[in-house]
Amino acid sequence: MALHWSDLPADVLAALRQGAVIPAHPLALDAGRKLDARRQKALTRYYIDAGSGGLAVGVHSTQFAIREAGLYGPVLKLAAETARDWSDSPLVLVAGLSGKTAQAKREAETALGLGYHAAMLSLAPMKGASVDELVEHCAAVAGVMPLVGFYLQTAVGGIPLPVEFWRQFAGIPNVVAIKMAPFNRYRTLDVIRGVVAARAEDRVTLYTGNDDHIVLDLAVPFDIRRGPDTVRMRIKGGLLGHWSVWTKSAVELHARIHAAVAANKVDDALLALDAKVTDANSAFFDVAHDFAGCIPGCHEVLRRQGLLEGTWCLDPHEQLSPGQAAEIDRVYAAYPEFADDAFVHANLERWLA
Repeated sequence: MALHWSDLPADVLAALRQGAVIPAHPLALDAGRKLDARRQKALTRYYIDAGSGGLAVGVHSTQFAIREAGLYGPVLKLAAETARDWSDSPLVLVAGLSGKTAQAKREAETALGLGYHAAMLSLAPMKGASVDELVEHCAAVAGVMPLVGFYLQTAVGGIPLPVEFWRQFAGIPNVVAIKMAPFNRYRTLDVIRGVVAARAEDRVTLYTGNDDHIVLDLAVPFDIRRGPDTVRMRIKGGLLGHWSVWTKSAVELHARIHAAVAANKVDDALLALDAKVTDANSAFFDVAHDFAGCIPGCHEVLRRQGLLEGTWCLDPHEQLSPGQAAEIDRVYAAYPEFADDAFVHANLERWLA
């Protein structure tokens, strides 16, 4: 069983290509660090009602340790079933993959069987592999289902990936998108240059995962030289852990940026939001402690809103860093316009039902 991107439902493919808001789905646990299915479903319903165009499940924000905990299949299944039951809108379902080739292919087969449309492949487990070995690995997984590339920042386990890797990766026929999350402008440009060099700009849609530059990634064009020509590239959507919180305002921001770009009216007021969003992210992602609290930081926002019961992670050592809660207090006070607490409060009982 295999799926090619051309066989995806037309409305799903259109949503992916236009650029969607795709939250990186967290994992809801109870105090015993067991899956809290009720709150996991509530999160999915929240993202859908907030206007998300898709969901990414089994990714870094869902915690890579779900694999060892035997939760990979159950968590993906719960999200897919909840999404289908809750909404008739076209939702792009992206499954996170990890491991060496055999494991990644097994996970892709699991995701495909559950109705996922694409798979985002973490290359962190391939540390030390050559560019050719990495491309061979990716091509093997792309033989199962459409692939979303993933440039994970090195601070949380990613590996450096040169332009030549991205050129060859973008040349794989079943690659549909790339999430760029190196948190590094030079490396972000490496991805875009690779896509242009592969002449894949019409097939491979660019997504930001750079939580430190969300607004600018979406608002500014990237002009890349290819021989005598200049190819203008744009990042269309976001697949972001940051967008797992305050999601309704993220959807509104994404729509505002798209409208401004279409009207050629990207003004200072819009560009000034980049620093504000980045500052909010610094608290959620625990930049002060090299991202150690990035997952519990997002959990803390969801806990305050009532969507999660606690900030528990599968790893008991993964918790809020000293001073992180106070930093979240600070950005809540500084940017009340970004919070969607009222929206959550109005719908929480229904999502938890």
